[in-house]
Amino acid sequence: MAKKRPHTKAKRPQGTGGVGAAGADGQVPVVGAREQCPCGSGRRYKACHGRAAAHAVTELVQRPFEGLPGEGDWIALRELVPAATVELKLKDALPEGVPSVTLATVLPMAWPALRRDDGSVLLGLQNDTASGDISRDLADTLLRALAAEPGTPVQGRRAPADGPRLQDLLDPEGEFEPVVHSGFEFWVPDSENATPEVTASLERANSAAIPTVKLAGVDAAYWCETPEKNHLRWVMPHAEERLLDALARLHAAGRSSLGEGTRLVGSFRAHGLTVPVWDLPSGVGADDVEKPAAEFAERLATALADESPLTPDERRARGGLTNRQVTLS
Repeated sequence: MAKKRPHTKAKRPQGTGGVGAAGADGQVPVVGAREQCPCGSGRRYKACHGRAAAHAVTELVQRPFEGLPGEGDWIALRELVPAATVELKLKDALPEGVPSVTLATVLPMAWPALRRDDGSVLLGLQNDTASGDISRDLADTLLRALAAEPGTPVQGRRAPADGPRLQDLLDPEGEFEPVVHSGFEFWVPDSENATPEVTASLERANSAAIPTVKLAGVDAAYWCETPEKNHLRWVMPHAEERLLDALARLHAAGRSSLGEGTRLVGSFRAHGLTVPVWDLPSGVGADDVEKPAAEFAERLATALADESPLTPDERRARGGLTNRQVTLS
């Protein structure tokens, strides 16, 4: 009777350090997905080191603007505000020939960035990004715009997985003060003398812009006007569970409104923060909610400090708020 041969696993080939092997610094070079991995494993790159590389690039960063001045305003300009600009201050001095860097909600032709004829840079915020880290994608676009020739738009691309983020480029002490515009005239330095084609493009963009105003008395709160009713959308920095408890306490006590005819209708998540939303009557403008919003902020601070268990009524109010919650990003 023939003897059974012992079952042994085939040894994987070891890297030789020659052509195609991992470099001296231990980094595995990037190759085609179907090529053999340079590490010497014998597997295809996509099933070996390519898997980790792809994951590093596409892993979603839940709070991409965390650590930047005005995190709530970054989120509002990304998701809520049609037309706004902000002057950005870099950690390092601006390159020669670049007089300024301005963040804009949207740029013409949905360009990710634009180096203007005068050398100034416009960085678009509401563009699709190629990776899961908006901050890294925007930083990559900004660096390429700073080096672009004047009069040149910058196209989108996938940022290197180890590239810098906005937090690495922007001054952490710099002010972040959005200027909300009624239209997109900031696209053209001399809009009054623009060509008929540019004028027509501006008119189309302006007609689609929802009137929006940033409240002056509280942070990251934006009033907007729609045909049926107005709204206040307020990006809040507090931890979600704690904030929802506080909103539930106020809602159950009948203290969550911003005045007669207004109503807290729910909230949504955006880039790691929670955004409560109020419905406002059509006749209620931004100035009308300045004082009520400031008073609500005081009530909210008191509710946030309350660590007692929710009452049955408060739990029901919380359930109603969370049932209407959605996630934008």
